[in-house]
Amino acid sequence: MRIIGIDPGSLRTGYGVIEVDGRGRLRSIGYGCMVVAGRPFPERIGAIHAGLVEVLAEFRPEAAAIEAVFMARNADSALKLGQARGAALVALLQGGLPVHEYTALQIKKAAVGGGHAAKEQVQHMVRVLLSLAEAPQADAADALACAICHAHHAGTSSIWARESSR
Repeated sequence: MRIIGIDPGSLRTGYGVIEVDGRGRLRSIGYGCMVVAGRPFPERIGAIHAGLVEVLAEFRPEAAAIEAVFMARNADSALKLGQARGAALVALLQGGLPVHEYTALQIKKAAVGGGHAAKEQVQHMVRVLLSLAEAPQADAADALACAICHAHHAGTSSIWARESSR
């Protein structure tokens, strides 16, 4: 199964695509970060959508995982994040992907083992789990961690489904 993880942001949106084989082994297919800072806000939203459409066409994932909205202290930041996340969701849904949402706590727990891990810890563990030559940029690492989180949840769900059908 090929999974794309998305770390939405109104200045930078990270993406990471992994593949999970039949034995549950994870492999990175590609990752990166769309930097849209410095443009007028509406153009940033359009660039996030267009960029993800290109990523989906290139990597052809079968499922998507995206970080769920969190409560921000700054209402303006929260609204902008929500709009960036909306642009990403539209691209994923237009691509016909099932979309799964995970909280930052769930993502960090799946990748690092603790829900309050620092960005550097996430980067390090993503590098280790995917056998990467170097740690990805922080937003790309968060996106890969989101995909890893879904791989773990999907794997657990399929085990439960097999067990309950016996």
